[in-house]
Amino acid sequence: MGKFVVSKRKNGEFQFNLKAGNGQVILTSEGYTTKAACLNGIESVKKNSLDDARFQRLQSKNDKPYFNLTATNGQNIGHSEMYESVAARENGIESVKKNAPDAEVVEELD
Repeated sequence: MGKFVVSKRKNGEFQFNLKAGNGQVILTSEGYTTKAACLNGIESVKKNSLDDARFQRLQSKNDKPYFNLTATNGQNIGHSEMYESVAARENGIESVKKNAPDAEVVEELD
């Protein structure tokens, strides 16, 4: 089962990573100025990950596939790592869809 890990960046912003059951990071958030905003971002991921249309399938400048997850307002709420293939990116998207809706939230703020 997946989990959202909330942490604090060196600049004081909050962020979360969605980790799959094997501990691999499958989605990383943007930075948030407050913990409450970060937790709202997690709720947005849980809701929007159920809709395939919310996943933007993209290519980096060096041709690596990756994806962004967007909210209904078009705002980016998370991004993936760079993948070696389109198939690997699709597996990443499927993993987010499977893990996000029921993932627990864990805070690692130390």
